[in-house]
Amino acid sequence: MPILAQGDIRKMRTELDDPVRYRLPVGDEQVDMNALIGQEIQLSHGGGIHCIACGRTIKKSFHQGYCFPCLRSLPECDSCIVKPELCHYDKGTCRDPAWGDRHCMQEHYVYLANSSGLKVGITRGSQIPFRWMDQGAVQALPVFRVKDRKTSGLVEVAFKNHVADRTDWRAMLRGNADPLDMNARRDELITLCDRELDRLRADLGESAIEYVADAKTVAIRYPVQQWPKKIVSLNFDKAPEISGRLQGIKGQYLILDTGVLNMRKFGGYELSLST
Repeated sequence: MPILAQGDIRKMRTELDDPVRYRLPVGDEQVDMNALIGQEIQLSHGGGIHCIACGRTIKKSFHQGYCFPCLRSLPECDSCIVKPELCHYDKGTCRDPAWGDRHCMQEHYVYLANSSGLKVGITRGSQIPFRWMDQGAVQALPVFRVKDRKTSGLVEVAFKNHVADRTDWRAMLRGNADPLDMNARRDELITLCDRELDRLRADLGESAIEYVADAKTVAIRYPVQQWPKKIVSLNFDKAPEISGRLQGIKGQYLILDTGVLNMRKFGGYELSLST
């Protein structure tokens, strides 16, 4: 197969279209992955891995592309990224306050998404709708606009008592989730969480958590020709050469007739893409 692109990869970039448009950064190239659907492709890993933050050569990556020193020192690898309600910026212990100003002390949204079923999530306003596409959501609806990341995490915790906060990636890749009445589910959850939301507003101020009254459900369709009959996870650490017919893309997964490949997991891996 002729080599189409070669170099370190990053997670696929998305564009909200019908269906979603995907581009895979490979070195200096931005490969149009939608154009490859239906074709035989081959992804080969020669063994090189580079930290996506500092660029050093590493044998193993952490947190989807970081070296161990960066994992231990960078704010984007701190535990509060996974659990935003534990944000410690206000205590003066943020790993990088300037980074926190740009990413955490910004307006966030609490949303509902339908990926493998209903789930709650949070994201910066600038990451809408990209966050939803990365999760493979077929429907998404903003619910609250909040003052910062920690506040979004506290609201998410209240919702998590009644709805999932994670996507079942295997279920997500078996097909599209059944459509939901997102407005009705939102209203139901707000009623269930009313007492907790009132407590948070009393602690943080009424303006800290604003209901997005004019929000509309966003429907998302993915470029999939055929869903996998069996979910087989592919991994460059176990098989440095992965090939097959590209049947579709959903979330950050390539769906091949030989298995599914989470491209985000292998950020910083040096690959060659052939068709």
